Amino acid sequence: MKEFRIGDLAVYPAHGVGRIDAIESKVVNGETQDFFIMKILENNMVIMIPTCNVASVGLRAVISKKEVSKIYKLMKAGRDESTSTQTWNRRYREYMEKIKTGSLYDVAEVFRDLSLVKLTKDLSFGERKLYDTAQGLLVRELSTAKNTDQKTILTEIESLFLPQ
Repeated sequence: MKEFRIGDLAVYPAHGVGRIDAIESKVVNGETQDFFIMKILENNMVIMIPTCNVASVGLRAVISKKEVSKIYKLMKAGRDESTSTQTWNRRYREYMEKIKTGSLYDVAEVFRDLSLVKLTKDLSFGERKLYDTAQGLLVRELSTAKNTDQKTILTEIESLFLPQ
């Protein structure tokens, strides 16, 4: 379990990459607790995370540069066929659960599956929203891990779905 410090970049599930701006003590219900004050880079939203709840909320370090190739490999792999026979609302719930885990591997699976659907038909409004969410989380974390701009990452991941 990583110990976070002020200035560290971390990933908060379903919100993406943020920076730990401060560690503050606050009195809650008569008890003093320490909180990480984290600002999400994408929208400047500020989140207070009790330091004792880091594991339970899923706060984690940004993936390493070495892991980027594993994410790309996962996205290049075929679609999970078990999801293709499910009803849309069941798939939607499953995809939302994966996004909420905070695992970039789960987010990459959602993006991959929806990208493959997108190649054969237009995405519904709900699918498009999930696709955009997964793409945003993926692009922001991968660009942070590779220390490159988001446009480059977007081009790289889109090229994974081009016919060979």
